[in-house]
Amino acid sequence: MREVAIIEAPSVLGLRPSGVQDLPAALLAAGLPDHPGVVRADRVDAPAYDPRRDPGTGILNPAGIARYSVRLADAVGAVLDDDRFPLVLGGDCTVLLGNLLALRRRGRYGLLFLDGHTDFYQPSAEPTGEAASMELALATGRGPRLLTDLEGRGPLLRDEDVVAFGFRDAAESRAAGMQPLPPRLHAIDLDGVRAAGAATAAREAVVRLAHEDRAGYWVHLDVDVLDDAVMPAVDYRLPGGLTWQELESVLCTALADERAVGLDVTIFNPRLDPEGTVAARLTACLHRGLSARPGYRGRRAGPAGPLGRADDGR
Repeated sequence: MREVAIIEAPSVLGLRPSGVQDLPAALLAAGLPDHPGVVRADRVDAPAYDPRRDPGTGILNPAGIARYSVRLADAVGAVLDDDRFPLVLGGDCTVLLGNLLALRRRGRYGLLFLDGHTDFYQPSAEPTGEAASMELALATGRGPRLLTDLEGRGPLLRDEDVVAFGFRDAAESRAAGMQPLPPRLHAIDLDGVRAAGAATAAREAVVRLAHEDRAGYWVHLDVDVLDDAVMPAVDYRLPGGLTWQELESVLCTALADERAVGLDVTIFNPRLDPEGTVAARLTACLHRGLSARPGYRGRRAGPAGPLGRADDGR
């Protein structure tokens, strides 16, 4: 079993310093490293935040995000070179660009994109210029070249190498004028997940991503894919979403395949979780997903919640 190596990536360059930069510290304090085979490996701090929207790109901190993505890619690449499994703790969703750049340096990979939003905005439609609403568009080559052609390797992903999973923002994004998802990018929205069942939908996604043309796939987890009733500690809230049990099922399915090469966790805002109860539940969820990895020999998490009570799935 490959060791899981935690990389702290507390960047808010694509959002704002609202509290998501505290995500790594909160999950570490909640016991994320207290799991067989999990170690702390590195921390990549972001450059200073600039609240001014760049006039050339229409995006906040574009040059900072580009520089940070290269540094994060170096850290992720070092973990991969050691044959370890990177677990990147954001930060906002733009940390995905650095993770994907590390993979792009190695070849062709896929992406399982677990997010309550599709994050496919173009700068002209994003009200405040936050790249955390654009990272999937940027990763597939849509947007300013500064962020779509990192190291001259863009796009980081082909459309057909992405599965967007569990999103529920279609009405909101249409009203805002977001560009539509391209036809070759496979999309399974929340209704689609529910119609098939979370485990079945996740298996469908893995089958698509594990094609022989790809060397593997990355898993991106924006915690707002969870039901707003159980994950209120996010900055942009939407009604509905996955239950804890559904997310655990998806993570277990995705990470059980040996072609899963890494995972990131983003957008959880500990300042909106003052008692730490959501951090504890999220940590338990991640432990269960990591326990599904091939070769795992530790004690698998059972059906109990983080404090040993029966889990009602919420």
